[in-house]
Formats: sequence, structure tokens, C-alpha cells
Amino acid sequence: MKHKHFIILSIFLFASILSIFAFQNNFKEYSCNQSSKFNLNKPENLNPNIKNGIYKAAMDFANTTTWVYDPNYYKITYPNGDVPSGGACTDLVIRVLRKNNMDLQQLIHEDMVSNFSAYPKNWGLNKPDANIDHRRVPNIMTYFKRQHYDIAITTNGKDYLPGDIVCWNLSSGKTHIGIVLENQDVFHNIGPTSKIESGFLFSCKIIGHYRIQL
Repeated sequence: MKHKHFIILSIFLFASILSIFAFQNNFKEYSCNQSSKFNLNKPENLNPNIKNGIYKAAMDFANTTTWVYDPNYYKITYPNGDVPSGGACTDLVIRVLRKNNMDLQQLIHEDMVSNFSAYPKNWGLNKPDANIDHRRVPNIMTYFKRQHYDIAITTNGKDYLPGDIVCWNLSSGKTHIGIVLENQDVFHNIGPTSKIESGFLFSCKIIGHYRIQL
């Protein structure tokens, strides 16, 4: 009996170690330019000269709140539904826009109900799902483009204003989204938590650049 308990305990410990290893490596795969030296959790003061509401909301969250990275699927209320805690890169952008009276959950869901064929089919869905559609970067990109929020992608930092929303392709092949601040700094959640990262803007391949006048 003791031998059986030892085997069960050993299996449990081994599984726990594997889970921790997988969790840690889940964040390592998000890096793009390993040579970049980012100043994590950089303290930054709100610039009163910048009137953009998205920038202001992003700075408020960045200096008062920390969300643990969590991309899991949840059943949430509609509209204005939110995951229980934490969230992925998209949830950060969703919360910032809601501070500006723009609910991506409702906006994307309504557009997908009327124009489902215009959206990516990467996840095998045959109808809209208000729990998750707005939490997927390709869907947000599609909606922003349909609303004509997209602007030119350049390599000139001056073309990216505080409050702009940017999407990237990461080295792992995954898509990512965040909010531009000043000096090529970005407020995003790339794991393990939400943060301001200094000079992150051009660290990965930019695939979307959007400006919403709010």
C-alpha cells in the first residue's frame, strides 16, 4: 500500500513540475527580439498635454492595476462582460476602450452577426460567440479595418502617437496587441502580467496600426 501511495505521489509531483515548466515557457515563446533590453514595469507619469482618451485610460490602468496573463475561455455576461481576473493582451485593450465608452464585445459581436463571412475562421466556428470573439486579435484587427481605423505601418516612431493601438506577429507565430504610449513605450499584457515596456514598439513585426478618435 505504501508503495502504491509513493507511485501516486511521484506521478503527482512530476505532473506539477511539468505544469510549472509549461507555464514558464508559455511566456518565453512571446519574445521577438532577444537583444532588446526592456525596462519592465517602467514607472511613467501621465503627460497632461496629451488629450487622447485611450492614452489616459491606459496610463491610469498601467499605474494602478496589474493583470496576470490568462488567455483561457470563459463564459461571460453580454454586453460589457469581462473575464473573472487577469486576462490576455486583448482584455487589456478591451478594458481601456471601455473606459472610453467603446465596448468591443458588443461592437464586434453585432458586426459578426451581420457579417460573419468577413471574419477569420481560424477557430472552426460556424457562428459568433460573444464570450470569446472580441478577445481574439485577428477579430479585433478585422473590426478595426472595417471601421477604417487602420493607418499606415511604418518604421518611423514619430508616426505612432500615444493612444494608437498596434498589433504584432510574435516569434512564436502568435498575434499580439497593445497600446502605444510615448517614446515607443507600450502598455500591454504579454505575460506574466500587464506592464509598460520601454521601447517595445518595434521589437516585433507590426501587422496592424490603428487610430481611434475618441
